[in-house]
Amino acid sequence: MFTDLFNWLLGAGRELAVVIISMVPLVELRGAVPLGVAIGMPVYELYPLAILGNMIPIPFLLFFGEKILDWVCTLRPFTKLATAYKQKLLSKTDQVTKYARIGLFLFVAVPLPGTGAWSGALIATILKMPKTKALLSIFCGVIMAGIIMLIASHGVLGVVNLF
Repeated sequence: MFTDLFNWLLGAGRELAVVIISMVPLVELRGAVPLGVAIGMPVYELYPLAILGNMIPIPFLLFFGEKILDWVCTLRPFTKLATAYKQKLLSKTDQVTKYARIGLFLFVAVPLPGTGAWSGALIATILKMPKTKALLSIFCGVIMAGIIMLIASHGVLGVVNLF
């Protein structure tokens, strides 16, 4: 199933595939950058497209994220998953609250499972952070995450290409 979806996205164009994959929650830029590197996209195309795709949903999440999350928690098939996700976000708010904008930046920048722009935006809305400051912190975090993923992707693929 994932292979078919991947091939369909690439059929739409590798640039569009990178933007769309960057917009997907939990995958975001962290999945799009290795994909772009693997299919041979030049960094000067890949990096801005991945950042653009990752940032497109963020303003909407900053304004409507908490309401959307609360609504999804009421939908029968998603109640358990959405409630668990909200609890996980709430458990990570201490990491962000302690240092506010820098904490949000670091939370988004470190490419680990459960972190990223989507989670950062939802945490910012739950904490009622000022939207412009949160957007700037998330944007800077996405830029840093992109750099980390580019270095990691080129490093891993560079080692693989040796064999």
